[in-house]
Amino acid sequence: MGFARVELRCPRALDPRPSWTLGDVLAELDSLEATRRSAQPTPLKLPPEWASVGSAREKAFVMRVEEEDETDEDDDGSDGKSRALVANGARFSCNDLESSDVEESEDELDGRIAPYHLMEKRSLEKSILLELEREHHLKVQEEVRSKLSALEVCHQNEIQRTVSAFVRLQKYAESRKELDRRLDVHFQRKIAEVLDKHLSMVQRDHEQKSQIVERRIRDDAALEEAKRKEQAMKDEKIRQERAKQEAEARQKAAAKLAAEAQKAAAEAAAKEAAEKEYAKVRDAAASRSSQNSQSNVAATMAKKNEIESELPGIKVFADNSALEAESRRRALLDQVPANINSSKEFSRYDRQIAKSIGKLMPTTDSVKARAGELIKALDGQDCPRPIACRIFANKIISIVKSRNTKDKTFGNLAFACGYVMLLVTNQVPDAMDYLLAEFHKVCIYTVPKHLHALNAQARNRDYYRLIGYQEENGQLESTESYLTYVAAYIKLYAAMIQTEIRGVRHPHGLAEGWKWLAMFLNALPATTATACALHAFLKVAGFALHKKYGSQFMKLLDVISRCFLPALKEQGSRIQAEATSNLQNYLTDKVYLEEPEGQYLAQQLLSKELFT
Repeated sequence: MGFARVELRCPRALDPRPSWTLGDVLAELDSLEATRRSAQPTPLKLPPEWASVGSAREKAFVMRVEEEDETDEDDDGSDGKSRALVANGARFSCNDLESSDVEESEDELDGRIAPYHLMEKRSLEKSILLELEREHHLKVQEEVRSKLSALEVCHQNEIQRTVSAFVRLQKYAESRKELDRRLDVHFQRKIAEVLDKHLSMVQRDHEQKSQIVERRIRDDAALEEAKRKEQAMKDEKIRQERAKQEAEARQKAAAKLAAEAQKAAAEAAAKEAAEKEYAKVRDAAASRSSQNSQSNVAATMAKKNEIESELPGIKVFADNSALEAESRRRALLDQVPANINSSKEFSRYDRQIAKSIGKLMPTTDSVKARAGELIKALDGQDCPRPIACRIFANKIISIVKSRNTKDKTFGNLAFACGYVMLLVTNQVPDAMDYLLAEFHKVCIYTVPKHLHALNAQARNRDYYRLIGYQEENGQLESTESYLTYVAAYIKLYAAMIQTEIRGVRHPHGLAEGWKWLAMFLNALPATTATACALHAFLKVAGFALHKKYGSQFMKLLDVISRCFLPALKEQGSRIQAEATSNLQNYLTDKVYLEEPEGQYLAQQLLSKELFT
């Protein structure tokens, strides 16, 4: 018996390869499954012709073999039977019928097994080949199953490792979140501590600043209180000196009266002893003394009403006491040279005082600052007091020339100057005489005094210079300009007189203003210049005079209405109608009942802020 080469009919692509992956095996199984489902199972060989012929053997014997279990024992049994069949081929007589193995597919994985069909008898080699093929299929299936089981175990292990890794990742994420939360809480606590520390520092700084401000306020209040006490002490000292002088005067008067009484008693005794002898002599002496006293009184009244000037053709209208005061003040002013401010030694003080006055504005702060600067300049040790006072008086009154007097704000500025003059003269009393002397120099109606030319020859350039006309480029200024400056100087003078500050003594206050108005109406005639001066004075100081003197002031207004205005109107065209109408409107409209613009605000602010 020769040998025959037996080859497996199974394709080589189905041979398992050790390098296959799980994906490759699953893809191969899917392809086999698709192939099996697309084609119907067919026998290995076609049936013989006699099987397809319609004869008495139409229904031939068919043997079916089905495998229920794929265990090792069935495999061993089937292998034994196969060996028996191979050893004794004639034992199984099925009339040339042979069983055909049906190709098994991968459906066995799902529990489906294809049946074997009996066919014609085959040769031994083919039977052995068939058995080998079947064994190969079973071995491949077993290997695939083991591979799949191992892969499934690996897959489950991988899933478990993945789940455990995911759990660890979640735990790590939760731990990181907890750590971040703790860090966040820690940082927030730190930020809160830093913010609280900063706020504490800001509050402490604010408290320190508040304490510094309060300390400054207390120091300022203490300084003001010290100034008030010092001023009160000065006033008390002046009052005590006056009381002492009055007491000494009363003692002197009492001693004088006692001496006169003793002398009178002695004379009475002498007269009683020789009454008859000296009766005629005593009567003659008494008559002569009465005549002398009457002549002295008449001479004094005449001198008071009209004083003849040393200049020929000019008549002076003024009160005797006013002329004496003017002469005394002008003499005091003349002691200091007029051009002293141009010297190199004192020009610095002149510029300093002029700068302070030039910056004066009608506000409380400006008045307070300028008054302090001027008081400091006047109290300086380097400049003599008379020189400083004259420079101050000249600069404060020259503000009329430097400012526009026709502007409505000049009234407010005049009140501001009045407050400055009062504050300065309260600390430097000598400055008031220099101020009044400067007023008398620039405007004779502040005395009050009026110069009247008796004839045309007297109305020369010297006369106009005496009454206050200024020269411009060698020519005298116009009458309108002259009257404007007269009104401005009188307003400034009246603003100084009517200014009152609580706790501050005024050396030239409303009492002097009342005296000035009485002398003005008694001594001065009704002219254009006197009418302008009178109206300017009443417009500024009339409200304060009416407030203080009341009915007495109304009597003076009645004198103006009954005497001054008619005398003014009698002069006809020589008097400007504006001056008459201004006075008439002042009386008719009762302007003296209205506060002048700029007075109330400045006075209240100074009273509350500077001296309260």
